[in-house]
Amino acid sequence: MSQLISIIIPCLNEGAVIGPLLENLQTFRSRGHELILVDGGSQDDTLARAKPWVDQLIESEKGRARQMNAGAAGATGEILWFVHADTQLPSGSDESIVTGLTKSGRGWGRFDVSLSGNPVLLKVVAFMINWRSRLTGIATGDQGIFLYTTLFRQVGGFPEIALMEDVALSKRLKAVSRPVSLHARLLTSSRRWEQRGIIRTILLMWRLRLAYALGADPQTLATRYRECSSPAPNS
Repeated sequence: MSQLISIIIPCLNEGAVIGPLLENLQTFRSRGHELILVDGGSQDDTLARAKPWVDQLIESEKGRARQMNAGAAGATGEILWFVHADTQLPSGSDESIVTGLTKSGRGWGRFDVSLSGNPVLLKVVAFMINWRSRLTGIATGDQGIFLYTTLFRQVGGFPEIALMEDVALSKRLKAVSRPVSLHARLLTSSRRWEQRGIIRTILLMWRLRLAYALGADPQTLATRYRECSSPAPNS
């Protein structure tokens, strides 16, 4: 494969879930791709579990946007791919990224998602996430945003805000082009939906997104998120 990908995983206290993803990613490493884990100060065994499985282990200040920017700063691949710790990737997704970018002539994209839980309502949630993203051209972190390293630097990376950094980056990128929308699905954990309650989580995220669109301060929104839910947004 001609273009190499730096896969960047921001983490905070993810020792309980990080193993399957890192094991999943070893196939990608065997094809020459780079795996970077950026830890935001974990107090569990995340670092010990991750160290044997990654090419770079970076310790950063807490904050998902800050951590992803730190990973991008140390990356050597032509393409950056940001992946959450509780995600499972379809086989061949690295090839899908390279093919999607090359054939489309665009500089960035994202995957569709599925949620891991069984309730039918979670399938509806995943459908709505994918549909909304195709309609608006905005991607969320769960969808595995990928882009050329040069484009990431051109737009200034992730805005280092407390919440909605994925939406903010998408808006910067959308000014350049709409995303490549891959139909292949990342499987992301439904833990936040099931722990908080599915309906409650839907309503919370709608309120936060609306408030952000109307100009609310991301730090205020992050505080509201933490007060209304668990785990914290940077976990």
